[in-house]
Amino acid sequence: MTRSVRRTRRTLQVAGASVAALLALSACSSSSDDDSSATTKSDPSAAATPKLSGSITVFAAASLQESFTTLKADFEKAHPGTKVNFSFGGSDTLAAQITSGAPADVFAAASAKTMAIVTDRKDTATTPATFVRNQLEIATLPGNPDKISSLKDLTKSSLKVVLCDKTVPCGAAAQKALDASKLKLTPVSYEEDVKSALNKVVLKEADAAVVYKTDVKAAGSKVEGVEFPESANAINDYPIALLKNAPNPTVAKAFIALVQSAEGQKVLNDAGFLKP
Repeated sequence: MTRSVRRTRRTLQVAGASVAALLALSACSSSSDDDSSATTKSDPSAAATPKLSGSITVFAAASLQESFTTLKADFEKAHPGTKVNFSFGGSDTLAAQITSGAPADVFAAASAKTMAIVTDRKDTATTPATFVRNQLEIATLPGNPDKISSLKDLTKSSLKVVLCDKTVPCGAAAQKALDASKLKLTPVSYEEDVKSALNKVVLKEADAAVVYKTDVKAAGSKVEGVEFPESANAINDYPIALLKNAPNPTVAKAFIALVQSAEGQKVLNDAGFLKP
């Protein structure tokens, strides 16, 4: 075998070895990159969020009962280990309880005025934010046997009409609508919250009550709703805030976030609440 042939073979062997080395290096680099990418993707700390746990107490206007109960179920399902407790009632009563030291994490009021009772005492940890609005409607007996068609009809002496107390947002709004219409109405009773007023009609203890559209909708066939144009001038904003001495602020903030989210807004809008 000639020297030139040997030299050629040796050159080819060296070249082949170099190519093989380069391919191996490239494969290792690719594998390393893939492993790094996989590690990044599978690393739970990269997108981990703190696990929520424990209970919170939410003080909320009575008219929010159905919607907030639905949101409670959604929240607790999304965050196992949490529990949402409610105290529903007239916003003025709830505000007074908060300023008197009642332990609570969140306050959702039916008017800016009742929220101001709490903010004026500096008992909120966040600035109240309006999350929905609500409009009044007349609730009558099923089938509307008294043929009520306007706010003025409620002034008939033959009718037993119930209103919320004037210190409660629904009562203050009703009075505002009556004053704007220059109507005088003497109810058979003033109720402590909107659910109590509605219940008088449900139990047939009253012929009609001025409540919120959301409450008429929640009552279903138990009452019939009658809209009146004056209600457009007495729409209530609903603010929500984290309370200063909230025992569980982390979970409380998460619940407020749900209320304000697209998911929460859908639940509230489906119940008849207006967008903020």
